[in-house]
Amino acid sequence: MDKIKISTSTKPSIIVDHVRKEFLKRNSHSFKEAFVGWIRGRKVRADKFVALDDVSFQVGEGESVAVLGWNGSGKSTTLKLVSGVLEPDAGVVLTRGRVAGLIEVGAGFHPELSGRENVFLNAAILGMKEEQTRARFDDIVAFSEIGEFIDQEVKHYSSGMFMRLAFSVAIHVDLDILLVDEVLSVGDAPFRAKCTQKIKELTQKGVTMLVVSHDLGMVEDLCERGIVLRSGKKVFDGDVKEAVEMLRSR
Repeated sequence: MDKIKISTSTKPSIIVDHVRKEFLKRNSHSFKEAFVGWIRGRKVRADKFVALDDVSFQVGEGESVAVLGWNGSGKSTTLKLVSGVLEPDAGVVLTRGRVAGLIEVGAGFHPELSGRENVFLNAAILGMKEEQTRARFDDIVAFSEIGEFIDQEVKHYSSGMFMRLAFSVAIHVDLDILLVDEVLSVGDAPFRAKCTQKIKELTQKGVTMLVVSHDLGMVEDLCERGIVLRSGKKVFDGDVKEAVEMLRSR
């Protein structure tokens, strides 16, 4: 593999180098239709959909970068590649340090367990030792604002309660890279403001952040730099205000 050229002023935390990602888009209308077709010996036609096409960028240590674009541009695919949920079909994705992805908040939560038990379970999934979680448990619960329900099974939680506890766990673990995908679009306004402030504190401590959001005002508030994707290709990489203006102008 060719040596990857470093293009950030600080040591890179994230490197995305000539990445391509494809998905198969099946043309049958339902699973039933596909199954009946298979029984009858008909082939189900599948087209390739290129989600990312030769995309390259780097994010320096402590940098806050927004990945912007319209629906289907490849934003969420980019975050899933950086998080390790997906692997590229071509190119290389590298990260340095511990990555916490707020992509599917609460993905490690078990509905039959209490909030307290899920805090320890999810923190362990994110790499925290039990004694570290115990030391931060009160802060996690206080931030989530669900103290009196912490010993209730999470299957009885409202979606807002579930989101607040899951988000609180994720931002209280030790991390080097934070990936955020539209998470702050849920919850009430005061809680969103508190989450935004917490993320700012993390970036001030040197945490690298990569964020996807349709909330352009929040993106300008949180990020210094914007990368714009269009139909899977990178079309802009620079000042976040210019990136946001590019989207608003369309």
